[in-house]
Amino acid sequence: MATIAQVQTTEVAARSGWLSKVRVTPGRAAAHLALLLLVVIWTVPTFGLLISSVRDKDQLAVSGWWTSLTTVERSSVGVLGTAADQVEEGGQYVIRGNVLPEGSNETVVSFGTSINNPTEFAAGSPAEMRIGGEIIVSEDGSYVWTSPTAFEHDRVRLFYTSAGSPRFTLENYTEVLTAAGIGRAFVNSFTVTVPATIIPILIAAFAAYALAWMRFPGRTLLVALMVGLLVVPLQMSLIPLLRMYNGIAATFGGNSKSYLGIWLAHTAFGLPLAIYLLRNYMAGLPREIMESARMDGASHFQIFATMVLPLSFPALASFAIFQFLWVWNDLLVAIVFLGQSSDELVLTGQLRALLGSRGDNWEILTAGAFISIVVPLIVFFSLQRYFVRGLLAGSVKGG
Repeated sequence: MATIAQVQTTEVAARSGWLSKVRVTPGRAAAHLALLLLVVIWTVPTFGLLISSVRDKDQLAVSGWWTSLTTVERSSVGVLGTAADQVEEGGQYVIRGNVLPEGSNETVVSFGTSINNPTEFAAGSPAEMRIGGEIIVSEDGSYVWTSPTAFEHDRVRLFYTSAGSPRFTLENYTEVLTAAGIGRAFVNSFTVTVPATIIPILIAAFAAYALAWMRFPGRTLLVALMVGLLVVPLQMSLIPLLRMYNGIAATFGGNSKSYLGIWLAHTAFGLPLAIYLLRNYMAGLPREIMESARMDGASHFQIFATMVLPLSFPALASFAIFQFLWVWNDLLVAIVFLGQSSDELVLTGQLRALLGSRGDNWEILTAGAFISIVVPLIVFFSLQRYFVRGLLAGSVKGG
């Protein structure tokens, strides 16, 4: 039988082994803190955008989303009644009205007769008007303007500060979803995005297999060329590519503004990254599988279609997420290759058109942003289990 000392020694050793497994090293702690920081950096603005999208547009224009649960104060200008609205009461001439918009749930905090001092008087206190008479503005916005002599003015402004309780509404979403052309823009975005995601994946898969498992002269040079193309800015190559495409379209009598043009453009811009990721992933697949298939008489196409392609699904899913998000959110390439007519605008272009030439109704961008990310979120969460595995393998493995 084991002695008490032996049992205690075994327990101490077991505890030491368990503690060594759960011990947090400084490097691991720093990595977790960095990851947490990245999550916060991405999550906080997104949460703020969501809160802003359901706030009243008047409150959104004067305060940040972090004040959405507090009382909001804003400065406004009201127009008082004219001489035609006056009535005579007890030898005094009186004009009554309300400076707040109809249906407003705000209250007047202070007011002033000059733009230089809009908070000069507290609500309920009398104030002398520069053109004569005395005015009292109540908290509910109603005012009484009295004068011993008849009014003769046409238009007088009153500056006031009002406070309102937090208001949340779905009006921004309603305005975006019911806007003219938004449905067509959704269809256009799908028409552009789906082929522009599938085409480069198909081409890159064949090219990646050839660069990973087929031996031919210049293979290393082609791999280096793919890596070099990753650093070419889109803006630098956009105009030369457009000129080349317009020249080809003019030669064959085609229309330069078509879906084919934007599909080819997105394919050209997406191929370097796709080939790079897929080639590195495929080069890391077990060599024994390929050699066994060749010994059984399988051709390169059979190996690619029946073995390599199914095993490379994580890398394919990773690039599909990247490409779909890029094409769906694109505006520049869509405007250049597709045009800006109402029948050709994609969703990002239609949302920009809703703002007008001077950026009016900018508050609908908050709702428009969430409407535009619904589809990308569905794609991401559908493929996210393959995302990290495919991205990491395609980035660090090589052959």
